Amino acid sequence: MSDIDSLEKEIMGAIAASGDDAALEAVRVAALGKKGSVSELLKTLGAMSADERKVKGPLINGLKDRVTAALADKKEAFAAAALQHRLETERVDITLPVRTEPLDPGAGRLHPVGQVTDEIIAIFADMGFQLADGPDIELDDYNFTKLNIPPEHPARQMHDTFYMRPDANGARHVLRTHTSAVQIRHMLAQKPPYRIIVTGRTYRSDSDQTHTPMFHQVEGLVIDESTHMGHLKWTLEEFCKAFFEVKSVTMRFRASHFPFTEPSAEVDIQCDRSGSEVKFGQGNDWLEILGCGMVHPKVIANCGLDPSRYQGFAFGCGVDRMAMLKYGMPDLRAFFESDLRWLKHYGFSLLEQPSLAGGLTR
Repeated sequence: MSDIDSLEKEIMGAIAASGDDAALEAVRVAALGKKGSVSELLKTLGAMSADERKVKGPLINGLKDRVTAALADKKEAFAAAALQHRLETERVDITLPVRTEPLDPGAGRLHPVGQVTDEIIAIFADMGFQLADGPDIELDDYNFTKLNIPPEHPARQMHDTFYMRPDANGARHVLRTHTSAVQIRHMLAQKPPYRIIVTGRTYRSDSDQTHTPMFHQVEGLVIDESTHMGHLKWTLEEFCKAFFEVKSVTMRFRASHFPFTEPSAEVDIQCDRSGSEVKFGQGNDWLEILGCGMVHPKVIANCGLDPSRYQGFAFGCGVDRMAMLKYGMPDLRAFFESDLRWLKHYGFSLLEQPSLAGGLTR
């Protein structure tokens, strides 16, 4: 056995016996470092004759290549072993039985606003309405002007609306005061006929037991060539029956005024308010629940449609108020106070999604 073969056997044995990265590094330095055994052999090539280099050169360089490869393989084996150790020690045991209830009875509860929003969407989806959405920060033009609300209208005043500073072009944005701005966006982007429902946050400068600066609205819009008030009345009756989960409702439409509808109406629903709860589908009391009307011809024209050809209806109500009425919540401000005790009492299970087939609430 030659000296080179003996040296290779010695180095390979040391590499195989290395127990960790530190030991392996010591072997590398002893073999390939500045004064390592292989490096010293390489230095001898300079003193050899040309014929000797032709013989010894490939042998020594081959040794260096094999030692380098063996060191790399061993280092890779250490890394794989370290990764496997981490996978074994840091593994999450997913074979534990699933808990039937959360540790905290109030954990993971769905907020009543989310529950009621899902209920409303489920009802109108069954009627063929599509869900539409838009930004909370809205153009003044979409929030007011195209909805037939002129500059001098009281709704534009600072005590109702949160205004943004004008941009470089002088255009002014607002926190939308109603979800009706989404109707404008949809009418400008789509061709009729359409039937949409819009839900989302809205903002007004107001705060008391039944008003908050931020609240949630739902709006509906139908535009085609033949829709009339009778269709609006039927739609709202079916919605109220499904939402309050009663067999029948009695409603009355009172004449009102909204800039974006003509004619306009406030809608009351018959109820019983004699006890601690409001009961719908019975009694001799009345409770206002929403506003509605036929879309104003000017609004239709502002969106590039021909009001002599197209007509339709719109309606809107507060999601928070509907939640208060259905689930007996006395104060709207508690909706936004992040009180876990309140959510434990009024919250809903995440696993019980509302549907008309299975029942909106369980």
